[in-house]
This record gives sequence, C-alpha cells and structure tokens, in this order.
Amino acid sequence: MSVNVTMPALSPTMTEGTVAKWLIAVGETVHSGDVIAEIETDKATMEVESIEDGVVAHILVEAGSENVAVGTVIAILAEAGEAVDAISATPVTAVADEAPAAPANTPAETPIAVAQTSVTQTGMAQTAVAQKSMSETSKRIFATPLARRIAANKGIALDGLTGSGPHGRILRRDVEAAPAAPAVQITPASANAMSSSAAAGASELVANSQMRQVIASRLQQSKQQAPHFYVTVDCQIDTLLAARRALNEKAPDGVKISLNDLVIRATAMALMAVPDANVAYEDTHTRRFQHADICMAVAIDGGLVTPVIWAAETMGLAALSQTTADLASRARQGQLRAAEYTGGSFTISNLGMFGVREFAAVINPPQGAILAVGAGEQRPVVVDGALTVATVMTVTLSADHRAIDGAVAAQWLQSFKGFVENPVTMLL
Repeated sequence: MSVNVTMPALSPTMTEGTVAKWLIAVGETVHSGDVIAEIETDKATMEVESIEDGVVAHILVEAGSENVAVGTVIAILAEAGEAVDAISATPVTAVADEAPAAPANTPAETPIAVAQTSVTQTGMAQTAVAQKSMSETSKRIFATPLARRIAANKGIALDGLTGSGPHGRILRRDVEAAPAAPAVQITPASANAMSSSAAAGASELVANSQMRQVIASRLQQSKQQAPHFYVTVDCQIDTLLAARRALNEKAPDGVKISLNDLVIRATAMALMAVPDANVAYEDTHTRRFQHADICMAVAIDGGLVTPVIWAAETMGLAALSQTTADLASRARQGQLRAAEYTGGSFTISNLGMFGVREFAAVINPPQGAILAVGAGEQRPVVVDGALTVATVMTVTLSADHRAIDGAVAAQWLQSFKGFVENPVTMLL
C-alpha cells in the first residue's frame, strides 16, 4: 500500500509551512531516516526525514509552495514490491466511517481536496521532476540549510567542498573555511556603462520568508494589543567585570562565562525576587510563572529565534554558560528542537556586542516583559560628590501595562541593578 508523506508540524505553533526544497526525485528509493525535504516553518528552515522506506511515486507540492497546511499530503511513496506507475496521485485515506468525527464547531480537515488541487496545479512540475536523470540524482549535494545560504551569499560552489558532518554533510564551518569566489573586476568602461544605465530610485522586491512574515505578524500584534511602557536604568558594571575575570580564571576547561551569562543570572534572580514581574496577561487572568524561564534573542539568517533557558534561577554560572553557548550555536545552525524555542516567561535582547548604547525592545508575546541590554562603556559618573569614570551599562525594560504596573517594573529594575552591581549577592 502506498505511503502518504504529509506536511509535518515541526513546532507547537506551526499551522502551515513552505516546501523550500525537495532533496528527492520521482523514482528514487528512500530509506527511513533519509533527509527528503527542507521545510520553512514559522521559526526556521528545518530538514525533514522520511519515516518509511519506499520509492518516490509522486511529488504533489512543488518546491517553493507557500502556506501549505500541516497534514497536507505533499508526496506519495510506493512500498516494496509496488509498481510506481500503478500508484495513484490521489492520496489514500482512511474509510470515512472509520474516521473520527470532527468536534462540534471545529472544521474537519480535508487533505484529499487539498492534494487533488495540488495535483492539478503541479502536474507540469511533477513531469519535470520525473525527467531528472538518475546520474544527476546521484550527485545530489548534502548540506545544511544554513550552509547553503552562506555559500550562496559568498558565491561558493558546494560541489567543490568536502563536508565534515555526519555522512559527509556540508556544515556551516565547512563553507566559512572555504575561500570566497573572486570578485568581478570592473573596468572603467563597464563602470561608466553601469553609471549611465543606473536609474534613480532603482529597487527590487524580495519575497519575505515565512519566518519574516510570522515575526512581522507577532510583533505587530504585540505593539497593537500590549500597551508598552519603558523604564531605563544605568548599571555600573566594573565589579561585575572583575568578578567575571576571577570566575574565568578558576573555571574548568571548556567553560567561559560571558557578560551575557551574568546578565541572564541577574535577570533570573530578580524575577524570583519580584515575582509580580514574571507574568503574562491572559484576558480574565494573569499567569504568574514559578520559574525564570528566560528566552535569549539570537540573530540568525533571515530573522531571529529565542531559545529558552528553563528554570535559569536553578543553574550555576558554569552550567548556565554551557547551556547558553550550546543553544546559541544550534540556533544559528537551525538544529533546535521545538521544545527548546517555544514558551518562556521573559526575554532578554542584548545588542551590546554591536556597540548599541541604548534601545527599547518589543515584547515577545504572550510574555509580559523584555529587557533590552546595551553596551558597557566608560562614562563620567559622580560618586560621593566627586567626578570619576566607571563602566556603565544601560538597560531598558519594556513592560505590558495590562499585567505589570510602573511601580513593579521599577522595583524589578532596582533588584536587577542590585544583583549586577553587587554580583556576590547572585550566589546567595
């Protein structure tokens, strides 16, 4: 019996996805665990593996198709012993009287209708895919989505690289270690031709990825529905930096505590000290979280992702450092599991490494607050009536006024500032 390959739900919030690329062709044999496609979700571009052995009989949704609902049949496999030509392009589904009835007021899914529409629209695409030669298939290049994007930006041909990943898969480090394509030499004649043909106001349209569309939708919703207010405070961090140096001198091999790790620790301790700031507004109720489940914003190609450090207040600095480094690395490589970037009670966005002095971040819904962290820089300050120089870091708390009042926000920042300026208190 043929096997339906459906659009998987790769995260709890995913309702639809984009088939970014097929890594299989009609007539090709696949085995359970083989990577067959790249799916672009609301969080990242992820590789999808086959869960069955078989031969590709039909590809129903062509590469580049957007807004494909979860559960839609996107390909059909023929099982061992079945003739590919005998497999219908219409997905096989359970008999109607055996299927559970849809709950009241809930529309039942209709994968057959969706698949039939896809077949009509993509018939020509299937024919083109079927005509690919097996020799071309045998030369398929295995690389992670991030490695492909970096290679495209640097003009590097993947077929000239040797992958260091499992089964020879090309990883980000393989592409970054390769020399970039030589720059095109522009002669004076060609430069004049380019300048003469340049038009004022020239532009191009770049299609928004599903990740970018979801980011836009969620943050627009946040700004429209959550009444933001902002509270800013300056923290002197010379003592914190000295403590970091001392900790790293005594840290075991492989552990390097960053300033961001100390900020996360101070944030977690402040959330425990002021639990009224560790909340989310839910219409008739306000949810108060029992742990400091902190999301850290990580910039990736095409957007950002917010991996969660669960119960951060229970972690020592060494464990916290290793956890944040691991999450950030796998986030940039698109290797996070859904449970690692879904949920959380509070978010930190740190742009200090880019030299940004101060900014206000948009709340990550449905959370109640987000902390924007600026760069630590030397500034003149007055201490006991005397002018001196100190390393100062400006932080801004964006809070949802439906759940957090101004006094609570100020109290939380006061607690955070206390932990940062007296880091020994984080260990109590």
